[in-house]
Amino acid sequence: MTDNMQRREIEERYGKLSPFELKDKLISFAEEGSRKSTKIMLNAGRGNPNWIASTPRDAFFTLGHYAVTEAKMTWEDGDLAGMAKKPGIYNRFMAYADQHPDYPGMDFLRKAVEFGIVTQGFDPDAWVHELVDGIIGDNYPVPDRMLRHMEEIVNDYIIQEVYGDKDIGKFDLFAVEGATAAMCYLFDTLVANALLHPGDRIAIMVPIFTPYLEVPHLPRYHFDTVEIHASELREDGSHTWQYPTSELEKLKDKTIKALFIVNPSNPPSVAIRPETVRELKEIVSEHNPELMIISDDVYCTFVKEFRSLMTEMPYNTVGVYSFSKYFGVTGWRLGVVAVHEHNIFDEKLKNLPKVETDRLAVRYGALTEHPEEVRFIDRMVADSRAVALNHTAGLSTPQQVQMALFSIFSLLDREDVYKRQTMDICRRRQRLLFEGLGVELREDPHDAAYYFELDLMEWAQRKYGQSFANYLIQNYSSLDLLFRLAEEHSIVLLNGGGFRGPEWSVRFSLANLNDEAYLHIGQMVRQTFESYVAAWKAAEN
Repeated sequence: MTDNMQRREIEERYGKLSPFELKDKLISFAEEGSRKSTKIMLNAGRGNPNWIASTPRDAFFTLGHYAVTEAKMTWEDGDLAGMAKKPGIYNRFMAYADQHPDYPGMDFLRKAVEFGIVTQGFDPDAWVHELVDGIIGDNYPVPDRMLRHMEEIVNDYIIQEVYGDKDIGKFDLFAVEGATAAMCYLFDTLVANALLHPGDRIAIMVPIFTPYLEVPHLPRYHFDTVEIHASELREDGSHTWQYPTSELEKLKDKTIKALFIVNPSNPPSVAIRPETVRELKEIVSEHNPELMIISDDVYCTFVKEFRSLMTEMPYNTVGVYSFSKYFGVTGWRLGVVAVHEHNIFDEKLKNLPKVETDRLAVRYGALTEHPEEVRFIDRMVADSRAVALNHTAGLSTPQQVQMALFSIFSLLDREDVYKRQTMDICRRRQRLLFEGLGVELREDPHDAAYYFELDLMEWAQRKYGQSFANYLIQNYSSLDLLFRLAEEHSIVLLNGGGFRGPEWSVRFSLANLNDEAYLHIGQMVRQTFESYVAAWKAAEN
């Protein structure tokens, strides 16, 4: 067996793995190459940003110092302290703030407290006490779904940044451990409540974050999946990463019970354009009005004038949002599930057959005398703790406090200074990557520029013709470029095919490396690509 055949066999074996598991293999190759040379490993495979929102973090830790001071005022005995008292706590906080104006984040913390009182109309003592008690974490989350003041604050943030319509109505929020936890809770509650059954048909808009492809095929779900492909092409054959009408029309099939989407997509982080959203809304309204939509909008803050599917179809849609990328808090695990006060999920629960309502009455009977009245979002909360542990459900209160501070930070940033900073970072790196690749960068108002997906086969066809494309297919695996980059240049990228994108595509994260790295990565990808061209030309001669 030739070295090339052995290499292709290894690549194809690893190609069966999830992109995130394949990444670990590529990292091992890249680290090995780095040890043998002076190259620094560049991992552009992970979506973790290399920036953080510092001001709300400063405020968080300063609030924590104040909260411990407050607890000691109640009771102090060596290393032991009491629990903060609500009466008069607002005045005590303001006195503390006056005494320590130079503490990190204190200016913003004062503004955050005043924002709750003046803008939200909160009772001063109740608001400050929830912040203090929450950051100390000495009580279970009550309400379990989300603390009252925190929910109102985060709801306003979500409406501003994700839904973009103050007249859209009221949402109920469930604070969760990031968008991935939201996925798990949603799948479980949809099935537990007979809104989806194992074997049911669901649709997934692709490319998409890999777990959305993998979870439906687990034995406990075993869904029949229909893929809606972002297959629209420009006249020159390049991808727009939008969904053509022919793909959207698959959703006219009423046997499709649910639709899962990441918007902007992951990869290639392009938002669905407004006219496509309107077309989708028309299809759902006229052909599949009972379709349940789950929209993960984590990258929305990187697109100007973004509007979620929730904005156009709040009745049909559950919204999922994570703070991870925008604020650089992947380690905190901060996210929310949003359900409109009028929604199809609650309506479907009311219309379940008696055999199901009787079964669910037993499931949720320990929570209330009227289990049939428990709403979908509250069932999610209970299901997240196997129902029996519902009294301990909820995101930890310090996490909720940090989430609220991030939200207020954004709500007070009326000039969008921070948002422009994060957008500029991604777009600057995108320009450098394209410069290194030697590819023209098209301006696209729907492009989040958080990731970039390069279809190597489309690049090959457009630049050198079908003969070269055929040569690549016949002589190399679609993962060959990734392995060469790892072994020869200590660069790690992800395979786009694992996200159900084009088989020969690769994903670049534009968020997690310093700017200059992207010029180098682009150059090395182009250099490796040109080595294929040289081999093809030699074979032709």
